[in-house]
Amino acid sequence: MLSSDVEDLVEQAAAWLQEHQVRLVLAESCTAGLVSAWLGRKAGISQFLCGSMVTYRDATKQSWLHVPNETLQFWTAVSQPVTDCMAMAVLNSTPEATLAIAVTGHLGPNAPAELDGQIFLSAAARYQEKVATLASLRQSLGQSRRSERQEEAAVRTLDFLRTLDPPSVDLHTPC
Repeated sequence: MLSSDVEDLVEQAAAWLQEHQVRLVLAESCTAGLVSAWLGRKAGISQFLCGSMVTYRDATKQSWLHVPNETLQFWTAVSQPVTDCMAMAVLNSTPEATLAIAVTGHLGPNAPAELDGQIFLSAAARYQEKVATLASLRQSLGQSRRSERQEEAAVRTLDFLRTLDPPSVDLHTPC
């Protein structure tokens, strides 16, 4: 059962998607699909939620989202460049979507000190036939337990969505 705060946040995110007529696709790592699961509880969300790729491991990020091995090796999976790649790739893989959000992070335990409790968010948008990064963000999570951090990362992802300037595109493109 979702808390009333999360239910309110899902309602606000769904209202934002509807108001701006945006179709969203997600690439989730540290949230492991939690954002799309929460959105999926909202009746009618399929009008605006295209889907989500859960790419938890590096090899999956490479195989499904074509994140270059060199980028993963140089920056690590928990980095802004990788999150940017994830958002661009999932949007390119989903022609009906107009907006993508990707999230990665270190929830602990055993995270490097400089990345412990850090998440990276990236949004990419489709402008006519072009895909471009719309916004990127690094945030520190306030929680200390892994499960609480995962939920906080999902909340922050939905909050991030609502801060974006929506892409201006015709959503009625042919299949």
